[in-house]
Amino acid sequence: MNVLKETAVIWSAECRRTVSSARAVVLLGLYSLISLAVLLVGALLRAWIQQMAEQAGGVLAPSEQMPTLVVVVFYLSILFLPLYVALMGFDQLSGEVGPRSIRYLTVRARRSSVLLGKFLAQTTILLGLVLALDLILCVYAWLSTPGFGFGTFFLNLLRFWAGTMVFSLAFLALTTLCSSFTSTPAVSLVFNFIFILLSFCFWLAGLWFGREEGHPLESIRYLSPMNYCTKLLDPEPLQFGGSALAYVVFALLFLGGAYTALRTRDL
Repeated sequence: MNVLKETAVIWSAECRRTVSSARAVVLLGLYSLISLAVLLVGALLRAWIQQMAEQAGGVLAPSEQMPTLVVVVFYLSILFLPLYVALMGFDQLSGEVGPRSIRYLTVRARRSSVLLGKFLAQTTILLGLVLALDLILCVYAWLSTPGFGFGTFFLNLLRFWAGTMVFSLAFLALTTLCSSFTSTPAVSLVFNFIFILLSFCFWLAGLWFGREEGHPLESIRYLSPMNYCTKLLDPEPLQFGGSALAYVVFALLFLGGAYTALRTRDL
């Protein structure tokens, strides 16, 4: 078989295995609880959130005709997404490297096909889970906002979904990288959490040093995927496109590192 057919077969098998397991239901429930908790807290603190959003100005890019509360809840909820993605896919490769069961795949398919097939299967599951939660936010906006018609509903659902997915794919690729050079899922998860923590530290450090104009360490934030999340709902296509491109670059770098690690190691 060629690479595309091999990848499709592995993708199909992994999707069936994930959907038939309890993990997808647990992950959906976990993410739903997190998002609903954030939405509930946001509703209770509506006035404070409105004030903070106005002070943030251009930092929180608004979505057309979308309530400020929903936009803020969106940005707060994606802060949990890197950890959620790590829990979702930390064992996608290392779970089979440790017991050596991956050998049954690599003797029948290229390592690149195994890597892409598993990554795309995780992506497919993530697409559905994220869509379900973004739908909840948009339904809340529809119920709480006068004049929120079908066209606005669909446009904002698409905007929320696209923004969440480009953000998530970079961290899913990071999860694949961590899972490709380790031999046990527990170690993969630890490395994943470390890299996520470093990403947050680089982002916050850049913002901190950025208070002083021209500080040399301000640029450290550009090394963090978190730095580009504030434009994910920007109505200007160039602003969103710039953030989306940054996440695509991160995803390709992480996947390239994962392929290099998987290709060179002894399985």
